[in-house]
Amino acid sequence: MHDRLLADCRARLGFDLLANTWNAVVLYALAEGPRRPRELRAGIGGISAKVLTETLRRLEGYALVERHAYAESPPRVEYALTALGRTLLGPIEALGRWSAEYGDAFADAQGWNQDEQDIQG
Repeated sequence: MHDRLLADCRARLGFDLLANTWNAVVLYALAEGPRRPRELRAGIGGISAKVLTETLRRLEGYALVERHAYAESPPRVEYALTALGRTLLGPIEALGRWSAEYGDAFADAQGWNQDEQDIQG
């Protein structure tokens, strides 16, 4: 049991992948099909064009996202999940369900909700 999270353990791959805040968000934003970068930014909110580009390139390098460039005028680029990328939707959705169910308790434990009450109070 103690060696389950060693640096060379395969289980660390998922944890390392999801440690980057934007990886899971971008993967989930692509769940319904291919999207253009502008659509992704609008749907995600709070992500700069630079960070989105870096995240998409990283996920493309991981073979989780594929880039499609269309020879049109003006040029059009879309990103989509690969089959491997789609396998991460279940774990991401599970974490989302956990967050919905336990998010308030987690925020309370961190004192985050108290800070909001102090401001409103």
